[in-house]
Amino acid sequence: MNSDRDRDPAGRPRNARPRDGLGRPLGRADSPGLSGSAEVSGVSGAERIPDDLVIGGAEAAGLADQLLRDGRPFHAHEVLEAAWKSGPVEQRDLWQGLAQIAVGLTHARRGNARGAVALLRRGAGRVRAHQDRAGSQRLDGQPGGPFGMDVGSFLAAADDLAARIERDGLDGIPVADLSPGLLAGA
Repeated sequence: MNSDRDRDPAGRPRNARPRDGLGRPLGRADSPGLSGSAEVSGVSGAERIPDDLVIGGAEAAGLADQLLRDGRPFHAHEVLEAAWKSGPVEQRDLWQGLAQIAVGLTHARRGNARGAVALLRRGAGRVRAHQDRAGSQRLDGQPGGPFGMDVGSFLAAADDLAARIERDGLDGIPVADLSPGLLAGA
């Protein structure tokens, strides 16, 4: 076992390396603790989402929305993944599907058209399957989407983006189209 790897108390590997705004690891030598800067080729290190984040419902939706709108879909994925892993079983497909869409947006921003289309479609399909199983049942007792999310608009944006990327590639896709919001009216 490599003792240089960062591990949690149970011995599972963690990756504490700094990451850029799209979640790509920066070199260990670029860690602020080692060199005083997390800047590499003009890409600065972005604040990490804790590996052990426990978050649910409205808080996860709000933070993920902010990160998506800020052009940080990788970090939104980490928040949505935390909600999926720590939330109630009946909500897991919702959160997992939303996380997959965020990964699709990450692939698009990184220039991977094929991965973007695959993850955008897979995530949208998972969310729709969740909606079909849940029927009209509300998760938070309020009108609109669960936890203030506008899931319908988010899925429409994912579907539209996947179709455009598949048809035309990533060239010409405005950056704003890669930053769809998750919350209604935000």
